[in-house]
Amino acid sequence: MKSEISSLESKSIESGFWDNSKKAEFVLRKIKSNKNLLNKISTTEILLEEIFVLYSFLKTGEMTEKDFLSDYNNLKDSVENLELETMFINDEDKMNAILEINPGAGGTESQDWAGMLMRMYTMWSQKNNIKISVLNIQEADIAGVKTVTLQLEGDNAFGLLKGENGVHRLVRISPFDSNAKRHTSFASVFVYPLADESIDIKINPSDVSWETFRSGGAGGQSVNKIETAVRLKHISSGIVVENSETRSQLDNKNKALQLLKSKLFELELREKQKQKAKIHESKKKIEWGSQIRNYVFHPYQLVKDLRTGFSINNINSVMDGDINDFIKSFLLNNDLK
Repeated sequence: MKSEISSLESKSIESGFWDNSKKAEFVLRKIKSNKNLLNKISTTEILLEEIFVLYSFLKTGEMTEKDFLSDYNNLKDSVENLELETMFINDEDKMNAILEINPGAGGTESQDWAGMLMRMYTMWSQKNNIKISVLNIQEADIAGVKTVTLQLEGDNAFGLLKGENGVHRLVRISPFDSNAKRHTSFASVFVYPLADESIDIKINPSDVSWETFRSGGAGGQSVNKIETAVRLKHISSGIVVENSETRSQLDNKNKALQLLKSKLFELELREKQKQKAKIHESKKKIEWGSQIRNYVFHPYQLVKDLRTGFSINNINSVMDGDINDFIKSFLLNNDLK
């Protein structure tokens, strides 16, 4: 790893390195990612060496069991985080991520649930040093959203979030039901890697059709005066991409093309996953788009991942973005690499 870092750093000081800013930024991100992993390995090695010394202190009575367990748990956490880090072996794991949320049938109930999930992922990103931005959103008439597309930028963003793909189910007493009945709502989450300079996907301009329309949602009246939002349709695949991130139609078109490239890349990954599933028929199979997690507010409180069996009773904490335990559980139990 040190030799790879050294090689990349040599490239970064070559003349003309910044002629292609996107490629330069990709190299710098890779250097940073490798250095972060190397630092985590060094930290874990130091903690491991220290625990042997501290154990000898424990045996001679120079250290209490409580203090020793505190240091032991620090080592355990460091090892688990390192194990998680080493699972991001695929190039796409290190990429930024695009996350789409769409409500299921049910009108206001499901739209409100989609809005709750948007808040959950927003709070998760803020707590984990992941930059998040809204690329496209259609707010619902009463509560929640009809659809939303988020971009998440940070170390291993896609690798961390790829296990969130699927249907999320909510059970609660509806705040919109005057009879206070229990309702079940569904929303789908779709996560795919944001294609960067390392991905070579060719798009034929003749295979793309465009529409422009006025942006909706927050932003004041000025955002609706001109048609800056764009809708792209990729004819051969049927993929449709909408983007209204900025007030520049050109910028929105460029972003839409990047998102199309990302979705086509995701289709390639999915095909590879199918091939791996054939090889691992006896193992647990990942079903894209299937129900993955239940969030029960009533008659009891429980969030349970249906793939791993991992569950948490503190539902308020989960809805405030504390989902790292679910992310770790999925990655540590997922045997289809």
